[in-house]
Amino acid sequence: MSITAMTMKQMSYKNIASPKGFKATGIHCGIKHKKKDLALLVSEVPASVAGVFTTNAIKAAPLLVTKDVVYQTGKMQAIIINSGNANACTGKQGMADAYTMQKLTAEKLGIDRNLVGVASTGVIGEIMNMEPLTKGIQQLDPIGELEGAIGFSQAIMTTDTVTKNTSHQTIIDGKEVIIAGTAKGSGMIEPNMATMLGFITTDANIESNHLQTALKSITDITFNSITVDGDTSTNDMVIVMANGLAENKTLTPDHPDWGNFIQTLHAVAQDLAKMIAKDGEGATKLIEVEVKGAISDAEARKIAKTVVGSPLVKTAVFGNDANWGRIIAAVGYSGATLDPNAITIHIGVTKVVESAEPVPFSEEDLLVYLKQPEVKIFVDIHQGNGQGTAWGCDLTYDYVQINATYRS
Repeated sequence: MSITAMTMKQMSYKNIASPKGFKATGIHCGIKHKKKDLALLVSEVPASVAGVFTTNAIKAAPLLVTKDVVYQTGKMQAIIINSGNANACTGKQGMADAYTMQKLTAEKLGIDRNLVGVASTGVIGEIMNMEPLTKGIQQLDPIGELEGAIGFSQAIMTTDTVTKNTSHQTIIDGKEVIIAGTAKGSGMIEPNMATMLGFITTDANIESNHLQTALKSITDITFNSITVDGDTSTNDMVIVMANGLAENKTLTPDHPDWGNFIQTLHAVAQDLAKMIAKDGEGATKLIEVEVKGAISDAEARKIAKTVVGSPLVKTAVFGNDANWGRIIAAVGYSGATLDPNAITIHIGVTKVVESAEPVPFSEEDLLVYLKQPEVKIFVDIHQGNGQGTAWGCDLTYDYVQINATYRS
């Protein structure tokens, strides 16, 4: 079912506490020197929960704790997040510390510990300093106001330069339903997932199994379609909580408004994914690669991610260089099925390649275009009806500087 302007719209007050019954906060507890580093998201009632997690074989302790909540409990009422320390590759002590964070948060809120998720982001391989966390959890006071949501989004940041928030609303069974999200992510972004934490809230009434179906249906075309540097982290997750307080009839794939819900969830996820790509470490430009004519949508996404992830394409965009040879080379090594003599490429509205041969174009016009903060590349391989889009960013001197001194 398509979404019309009447059934879905973006909200001007974009924050994770917008859906009914959600509260949030973020404070400085002392893991970091000055910036906020401890965040809490709470639902008034236990919420249905769904999650997607990193494919890295090395998984951080808090991620393992949260996976158990998602897949074994199927309900979540709160999630506690710290930044500044990933609590990854920290062995038995790391697991004990993640469970302690879960336990202390549950006691603070007066809820079952199995309803509490845990997330951490920051430096890998350092034992968590639990003293500031223990004190900080006692100081958390989540609120349903914008101030709490802003604090939450600030406290989960690491090398991010901006907070990442969005919110959309739709109509289900005549009821207003809000879906909102907050994310962090700037480096080690090669999802399936990456150093990315995403938290999505909704007051929709939906069971966990159908919420998981909905999240999986949009993950490949949103969060798994961005890349910054090709590194896959140990801590990444996207969590969706649905507390049912909008009081619509229970959503299932057979519900007449299921399409409304899916497309609104997709809009929130795509907003967050693009914000992460745009805020890649040291980035100055968002790169969008749209591919059509592939033998399948999955093949089109593969080509798009390969192009947007190419270091040579990324550096060319940073240098405002219309070097389409790097683009067609990335298409060629993507592993997708293609005819090398049937490729068309546009940079912006300018055609630079037709049937794999150069087309005369104005270098001056493309120089002006490539200086814009968003650059779009279009590739048609003329093999089928598959379409896909991926997002990334340019590769700059600052990226090297940020990551050369990350632990300093």
